[in-house]
Parts: sequence; C-alpha cells; structure tokens
Amino acid sequence: MADKTFAAFFSYVHDDDTHDNGRITKLRQMLEEEVRALSGEDFEIFQDYEDIHWGQKWEERLNGALDGSTLLISVVTPRYIKKEFCRKEVLRFLERESKLGRNDLVLSIYYIDTDLGTSNDPVISAISNHQYYDWRDLRHEPHTNPEVGKRIEKMALEIMAAMKRNTLASLKTIQIAEIISRSSEAFITEITSATEIRQPSKRVEPPTMVVDPMPRRGDYTTITKAIESADPGTRILIRPGFYKEAIKLEKPLELIGDGDRDEIIIEAINSCIIQCQTEFGRIANLTLRQSGGNGFFGIDILQGRIEIDDCDISCKSRSSIAIHNAADPRLRRNRIHNGERSGIYIFENGKGTIENNDVFENEGNGVTIELGSDPIIRYNRIYKNSGSGVEIRNEDTKSTLEENDIFNNETLGIVIYGSDPTIRRNRIHDCRWGIGITENGKGIFEYNEIYGHIKAGAVITEGGNPIMRNNKINKNSGAGIQLYNRGNGTFEYNNLTGNELGAWSIDDESEPIRVINNTEY
Repeated sequence: MADKTFAAFFSYVHDDDTHDNGRITKLRQMLEEEVRALSGEDFEIFQDYEDIHWGQKWEERLNGALDGSTLLISVVTPRYIKKEFCRKEVLRFLERESKLGRNDLVLSIYYIDTDLGTSNDPVISAISNHQYYDWRDLRHEPHTNPEVGKRIEKMALEIMAAMKRNTLASLKTIQIAEIISRSSEAFITEITSATEIRQPSKRVEPPTMVVDPMPRRGDYTTITKAIESADPGTRILIRPGFYKEAIKLEKPLELIGDGDRDEIIIEAINSCIIQCQTEFGRIANLTLRQSGGNGFFGIDILQGRIEIDDCDISCKSRSSIAIHNAADPRLRRNRIHNGERSGIYIFENGKGTIENNDVFENEGNGVTIELGSDPIIRYNRIYKNSGSGVEIRNEDTKSTLEENDIFNNETLGIVIYGSDPTIRRNRIHDCRWGIGITENGKGIFEYNEIYGHIKAGAVITEGGNPIMRNNKINKNSGAGIQLYNRGNGTFEYNNLTGNELGAWSIDDESEPIRVINNTEY
C-alpha cells in the first residue's frame, strides 16, 4: 500500500485563478496535502498550469491526464460553465464514470455564485447531481481560518471514500450508461432525465471593491476612499502594501486582506488605526500598527458585533484593542501584542467573545476588564506580559474565562479586585503568583491547573472570598494557597500537592472554609 499512488484531475478556469491571485491553486495544494496526511499514501492532483485553447489540440493534451485520473475535481464559476473545454472535461468524465459503473467520481467545488441556468443543460445537471462543496463563503478567507481546514478535511475524506469503493452502481448511473450506449447527441439531450437536479442554494455575493496602492490596479489606492464610496454590505479587498491611514468604520463593511498578512500593513500615528462604530462588520487578515501619540487605541470598538479575525495588532499609545460602550465583538485567531498599557482593554459594560488569540508582550496586562464589563474569554494564549495575564476590577464586573493558557507573565496569571468572575479549566503557570484575589473579590474557580509559580499558587487577602473546587495547585515555590489580612473562601476537593512551602499558609485574621478531603501534602 505504501507505494500506491492515487490521482485526480483538477478542472478549473485559469483566468479565475489569476483573478484570485492563485487561491484556486492553493486550494488544490491544500486538498492534495490533506489527502496525503489522512491516508498516509501518495496522492497527486493533476493541474494544468497553462490555459488550454482550441487552437491547441485539447484532446491530445488531456487524454493522458483524464484517462489516468481517478476523480474529476471541478471548480465551478460562471466562466467554468461557459468554457467549452471545461464542459467537455465534465462530459468526458461522466462517460468514463458510467462505464466503470460508478456515480461518485465527479466532485465539484462551488467557488463563485453562478447562474446555473435551466435543467436541460447536461453539465449543470451533472454537477448539481454529484457531490459538491460550497466554497463561496470561504473564497476570500485566509487559509489560517479553521473553517477552511475543516472543509478541506471533509473533501479529503470524500475523496478517500470514493477511492475505496470498488464498484457502486445506482439507478442513476445505470440510466446514464443506457443513454451513453445511444448516440452522443442522445447523451447530450437525455442525460438530464437520468439525473435529479439538486442545485445549490442561491447565495448573493457581496459587492466587492479592491484597494491596491499601485494606481490602476484596483478600484482605489486608499482604504479611506473605498470606505467612503462603499455601500453597506460591501467587501473591500486590501492588497499588499503600506497604508498610512486612520480609518473610521461607521457602516457594515468587510475589510479583508488579500494576500500575505505580513505584507498588508495599516499604520496610524496620533490616532487610532480603526475606530469601529457600526452594528456589524468584519476586519480580517491585516497587520495593524498604532505607532505613537497620546491616548489612542489600536482598534477602538464602540458599538455592535464586529468580527476581527487573523490580524496582527500592536499599539505604542494605549491598548491594542479597546472594547466599551456595551460593544459585543468577536475576536478570533489574532496576534495582539506590544500594547503600551495592555493588549485588550474591556471597560464601560464591554462584552465580546475572545477566542484562540495570542496576547503577549504588552507593557501592562494582557487583558484588563473593568467597569461593569462581562466578556467571554476562552482558548487563548496569554503570556509574557509585563503586568498580569488577566486583571479583573470592580464589583459589578463579571467575565468568564475558560480553557486559556496563561503563563510567563511578570506578576500574576489572574488578579481579581472586587469582581466576581467564573474561571474554569485554565492552565495558569510560571508567573510570580498564580491567582490573586483582593478587595472583597469573589469568583468561582473550577478544574484549573495552577503550577510552577515563583511564589504561592493562589493568594487571597483584604476580604477576598472565592469558591475554589477541583483545582490542581501544584509545584509552586510558595504555598499552594496563601490567606492573610482577612482572606477567606471556600475550598473543596483541590489537589494541593508538591508545593515547597506546603499546601496552606494562613494568618490569624483569615478564616477559610476547608473540606477535609483536600489532598494537602
């Protein structure tokens, strides 16, 4: 099995790939690599990188590729449906499929919204009736988007399943075979009657503008001009370049980097890079640099549920991202670093879902939450910040922290001043202290791992009164849990083993509630 090579033929329009800066070729590469990874075997998808014209001998050039291919993978676009040689590839492969008694050898990728026309078109009928994957919503997504990987995996699994089937004949393929046995003209006119039309749902592609710093290559040379001209709902693709602009996003738009994120740089001095004051919108795949001034954020989110994905964000003035005025954004897979005060600052009833980000090397805290805010923070890496990993302030402030990795921060992993968060299943390690709770702070701490700190795993003082249960607080250089100056709390079923100064350090002013079956040595 190790030397077995499976093959497929990649059917696409060269101009579509050129228009999308090689994204179709990249899609083919990712699919090929995924099949290899999942199967452990060699797999090659044949792709002709030269456009094929009728002046060249189409059949001579493709005979070998088609006849040797196991599958046809077609990339469906408006041009694809109209191109004669693409249509011939589909019909030729359907004939081959039917002769083999199969109905699973044509896989389509629905790439651009297409007028699929009427049911009497044999190519449309065939594409609609076979397995297809909708790629329209991912066409402009960076390849780091997890949804891209998930859909690639689904296609790869379908390819592998098709390769494992030896013979599979259904009523439809039998009908197609009967039609092929007649004249080629009958095949063209009657194939539709042998296939049940299953057209993809109609999706309206958003209007798209292109920003390119080189004149005459895009619709605009600045992002600001594109935003001013765009109708709500427009997708603005930003090509590689250096854009020195301060952007105000006051209507629902998408700003998406079209290329390598590190080469698409937006920089602002003495202003925020982007100020978001719109109910909806999206910012993705951009490098955003705030390069100085007094009192400016990198991205200032004042309203709505904007999505910020796959960006690299830094700020030399205040925080790299600010969320306030009850704004409720979604931050995913960003690098948030080198903020002058903190990486993310959430205040004045700010909300938001913050997932899978790297928050690191900020001058203050990684994340600061205060003044009635209540975000959800999960699956992030928060590390190497000059203050604490996460700081939560004020009694009306809540927050939920789940499954984050918080480490190597100079002071504490998490510190709570008077607030009442929920903190579950986090790894908090290798800071000065693990957790600090003070100024009547509360909080529920469950199933966290707190270890490797220079001092105590948890420090509770000045009326702090958390509930801590089922945590592992181990291998800290101080005590597992230290209480002093009226520090209290309820502690149940925690594992407090391996701490250099013992499980507990409690002064006379503190009266914690302890369950006797804690592991305490």
